Amino acid sequence: MNSLQQEHKEALALDVSSVARQIQAIGFHCMRCCECCQGPDASVLAFPREVRALSSLTGLSWAEVAEPPQRGEFDRQGNFHTLEWRLVKSGPDCRFYSDGCCSVYPCRPLLCRTYPFYLANGELQVSECRGLGQSMEPEAAADLAAMLKERYLIELEEGRELLSRFRDFSRGRPSVDGCCIVHDSEGEHRHSWEDWPGLRERVMEVYGL
Repeated sequence: MNSLQQEHKEALALDVSSVARQIQAIGFHCMRCCECCQGPDASVLAFPREVRALSSLTGLSWAEVAEPPQRGEFDRQGNFHTLEWRLVKSGPDCRFYSDGCCSVYPCRPLLCRTYPFYLANGELQVSECRGLGQSMEPEAAADLAAMLKERYLIELEEGRELLSRFRDFSRGRPSVDGCCIVHDSEGEHRHSWEDWPGLRERVMEVYGL
């Protein structure tokens, strides 16, 4: 917890103009290829506030917008515990990818808005993207840097709140019984596997059941 508090303090003091200069030196322009929306690696972390915003925009339920990741731990009662939320997928693609574009573009999560860049330990990191190396105006780099700092601060705040609310449990063996328990910045959420048809089978496949 102390390390997160220190990292948050350092993040508040992060020089956005320095990050912007780094981004502009790398260069980026979205090619609208939508490769980041498709395929098995297209896993989008969404904060609770973002899930609510997407639910409000689309009229979909929470479980129709977001689902738990498929990696976690089991307790002695056979319940599956995991952390935070990912946008639901339709087959290999994000469920909001439609007809070659994002159907919720104005409300897309910060991870999508800032891709392919992210901040880790206060340092700029870059994921693979065909839009890298393209010329970039200073204003666009500055806007992206500001969003990256916002995302970084929220990630740290979410992590701090998750840890403060997390109730530890006795570990058990993987089991097809029990429910799905998601831990996030707002606490512990118990869900029936029926909320996400097919998810239990995918999770059990990960654990060889």
